[in-house]
Amino acid sequence: MPHTAPIRSHRKPRRSASKIAMRAGVAGGVLGTLAVAGASASANAAEPVTQTLEMPTLTDLSAQVAQSADATQQTAANYQLRAERDAAAANAAKQARLDLADARHKAAAAKKKAAAEAARRAAAERATRSAPRMALTAATTMGGGAGVSVDASAGSSTATGSAAAIVSFVKAQLGKAYVSGATGPSAYDCSGLVQTAFKQVGVSLPRVSQDQSTVGTSVSLSNLQPGDILYWGSAGSAYHVAVYVGDGMFVGAQNPSSGVVEKPLSYDPPTGAVRVL
Repeated sequence: MPHTAPIRSHRKPRRSASKIAMRAGVAGGVLGTLAVAGASASANAAEPVTQTLEMPTLTDLSAQVAQSADATQQTAANYQLRAERDAAAANAAKQARLDLADARHKAAAAKKKAAAEAARRAAAERATRSAPRMALTAATTMGGGAGVSVDASAGSSTATGSAAAIVSFVKAQLGKAYVSGATGPSAYDCSGLVQTAFKQVGVSLPRVSQDQSTVGTSVSLSNLQPGDILYWGSAGSAYHVAVYVGDGMFVGAQNPSSGVVEKPLSYDPPTGAVRVL
């Protein structure tokens, strides 16, 4: 390197005045802007910001509260009504079960009572039939097997007059049905047949067997005549009646299975007899 070459200086070169002035202007502008912004911020901070919120009026709140209260009350009323209905249904079911049990108990008691009454009546019938059976046996022996002993002074076993008409009528009804309460012409019960038979000869008899067993004059079973009324049971409380037709035979409406039949006295010995003609 030649000794005459210039040596670089270590000192910084001076900035030109124009650059310095420009930089100063920029700085001043920035500072001015900051000052304006600061002033604006101060002004904004000093002035309060107002924000409008829409709040529900008192009238609207009252209406909403009232509607809610009405809905709650209606729901409670519905629950109460349902509870009352459920309770009523449960009580009705319970009462129905109690009524059914009571009805069954009463039916069983009535059935038991009816069975006891039937047994009592059967025993009474057997007791009342035992004595007449013995009397008829003796009468048969005395009458030579005719089935009944007829007093010669009282007539014979051959019917005459009104008695013959009655005998003829009851025999004409043989085979007809037994119907409780019937008085002919196609069906009869026991007292209905007797009453209708005597009506043929102008004699008016009571309707039921109990009363028919007390009309006329009581006669002995050993002194029967055609047309006499036979009864079963005691006089005044007889449960069956028929007409004696002679020769130890009677005609009566026996029961629903037999209807009107002709049977010997030994078939079902009567308790007693009355004479109306």
